Amino acid sequence: MMGAVTSAFDYVQRYWDELVWLTQEHIIMTATALGIAFVISVPLGIIASRYRRLQFVILWLAGLGQTIPSLALLGLLMPFLGIGFPLAIAALTVRAVLPILINTCVGIMEVSDAVIESARGMGMTRRQILTMIELPLAAPLIAAGVRTAAVQCVSIATLAAFVGAGGLGDMIFQGVLEVSTPKLLLGVVPAALLALGADFLLGRLEWWITPRGIRATG
Repeated sequence: MMGAVTSAFDYVQRYWDELVWLTQEHIIMTATALGIAFVISVPLGIIASRYRRLQFVILWLAGLGQTIPSLALLGLLMPFLGIGFPLAIAALTVRAVLPILINTCVGIMEVSDAVIESARGMGMTRRQILTMIELPLAAPLIAAGVRTAAVQCVSIATLAAFVGAGGLGDMIFQGVLEVSTPKLLLGVVPAALLALGADFLLGRLEWWITPRGIRATG
């Protein structure tokens, strides 16, 4: 047993520098895609909540990106972006848009009409109502959408290795090619830990920005 643990430790130590580098690439890819998706999704979610005629079109287009298999999506974008980091970012962004977009739209639409009418009665403008009431109340749901998108992106980012974009998928791909279970696990385990870590941290953020009066107990 001790021999197996020592062997595993030595194996990790041998590839430690490469593992750290690939993990950094993975985090940068995921964070960049999430940031771009957030900037795209929140304004679109606001528009979709305001204009019901556009809502179906916006959500349908965003949903279309979810229906295309990840590898196929990379292939479709490749003629326009080539291979490498930009292609991976674009594909991950397409995947991350829908959860944030839907939650933004639903979060704003679920704000009580009575609250909106009260704000109007106080003389607040439409922009003030959006920035000071609707978005703050919708923030927990938006954060939940970001949380879902983050976990998806961490997982899907492993496919970036197929287009030369790096990330932990490189280690997984090497393990498959070499039929090496230890090397495969060296990519799989950190990717799983990143997904769990992102889910936990964003879950805490979701809890923190939820108004105290409506937080779930426990």
